[in-house]
Amino acid sequence: MQHQAMTEGQNRTQVVRLILFTSLWLMLLILSVKVSAAWSVRSLSLMAESLHTLLTSVSTFLSLLTIKAYRPNGSSIYGQGKREVVITFLLIAVLGFTGLSLLSLSAQQIIGVILGKTLTFSVRVSWPVMQVLGVLVVTSLGIAILGLYQGRVLSHPALRFNAGQLFKDVFLTLVVVGGLVGVWWGLVWLDVLLAILLVLLAAASCWQIVNWQFPLMVEQTAIAPEVLAQIARQVGGVTHCYHIRSRGLVGRFVYVQMNLIVHPDLAGLAPLIAERIEVAIRERYGPVQVTFFIDDDIAAGDFSQAPPVTEVNGKNDPMGGREG
Repeated sequence: MQHQAMTEGQNRTQVVRLILFTSLWLMLLILSVKVSAAWSVRSLSLMAESLHTLLTSVSTFLSLLTIKAYRPNGSSIYGQGKREVVITFLLIAVLGFTGLSLLSLSAQQIIGVILGKTLTFSVRVSWPVMQVLGVLVVTSLGIAILGLYQGRVLSHPALRFNAGQLFKDVFLTLVVVGGLVGVWWGLVWLDVLLAILLVLLAAASCWQIVNWQFPLMVEQTAIAPEVLAQIARQVGGVTHCYHIRSRGLVGRFVYVQMNLIVHPDLAGLAPLIAERIEVAIRERYGPVQVTFFIDDDIAAGDFSQAPPVTEVNGKNDPMGGREG
């Protein structure tokens, strides 16, 4: 029972990481197929919809990075740093350039339709392409349902947010499929109209994703360390806690890391004590993910150097520092 309590948080984090990692690679595969299909059928709307798939992939990537752990002697807590912020701004630049290019091509297409000229990009819909898009829809829907279910079971906002982006991508892909069917029936302007609308929606989705992820990218304390220390000391068995860090947005999701010193007589109950502290923090501040480093008892007031630690709810098995 003690070993299970020790590894419960660790296993939860591993499941979240596995789901996000699998989702990321599947979304990148879906993105490549969509771009290839869009180029094959010369569809601006499908190319514009690929922007949404790209956004979902980047959002998944950023969410995946937020669950990595830093060691007690590291300078950062859970979350993202300057590299991920740069990636985000590069994404915005790429989306801006691609979006403007698609809007320009769409404008040329609309003018061609109005003047009755031969279209520069004449959509060539085929049944095999429609079948491929159907497979992509089913695959994305399966990933979204799995992410939403596990997000509710594990109470992890990143999974729920990622699932929401996937459901939106599935819906937009179905809209594009409907547009291609319309083009098949002779409504050639429908592909261009959808392309314009999807580019505008991509800009709105990009803002939503950045707004959700950005609080986790900023080096800013989410909860005052002294407050977290007070909560921890209210749990019986805790003699001291230090090296307390937090990042995120209270009410949305907060990552917390702290070192604990447990009374020697209660060392065997360290996982239960850590669990109670996490529950107390969650009840007060909402969704949180906490990594505890359980230290050996040392002399009071001598905390200049971190002693050997045992990690709970992190990457290592607290029983002996082995992979769980």
